[in-house]
Amino acid sequence: MMECKKALEETGGDTEKAMALLRVKGQAQAAKRGERQAAQGTVAHYAHFNGQVGALVEVNCETDFVARTDEFLNFAREIAVHVASAAPVWVTADDVPEDERARELTLFEQQADESKPPEVRKKIAEGRMRKWLEEVVLLEQKHVNSDRYEGQTIEQLRTEISAKTGENVVIRRFARFRVGE
Repeated sequence: MMECKKALEETGGDTEKAMALLRVKGQAQAAKRGERQAAQGTVAHYAHFNGQVGALVEVNCETDFVARTDEFLNFAREIAVHVASAAPVWVTADDVPEDERARELTLFEQQADESKPPEVRKKIAEGRMRKWLEEVVLLEQKHVNSDRYEGQTIEQLRTEISAKTGENVVIRRFARFRVGE
């Protein structure tokens, strides 16, 4: 309550600006928690209704108390649903091997229009690289249920739950299965 009051005072009573300020503060606090060890958590699973696609996801937090809450368990399950549907390859951009990045960047540079100046082609390739990372990196992807999550990325959802629980929440790893693959 006090944080809300302070935010309203700082923004001159503008509720929209106060909400934005509180979100920024929550993300900053979540970043501070990012250094704390997350050794508790859960393994969530999801199997598509037709039994053809499924996923397992390990999501960690700091305490078993938070790991047992409905909010944390629902978050982990939503991540499993997303993994089954969106088929990410890596959890974070740091997990993408350097040789894979280099190969994709070279390809994007070759695809760029040669009639453009070299600096423009480089920017085009970098833009395509960012787009590619959004497709293959879990934390960069927008949740597949965009209506429910208003187009938020998985990283934004992770930061949100971290701010709500007051703990470092980490998506550690995942496995996706598809019949025949």
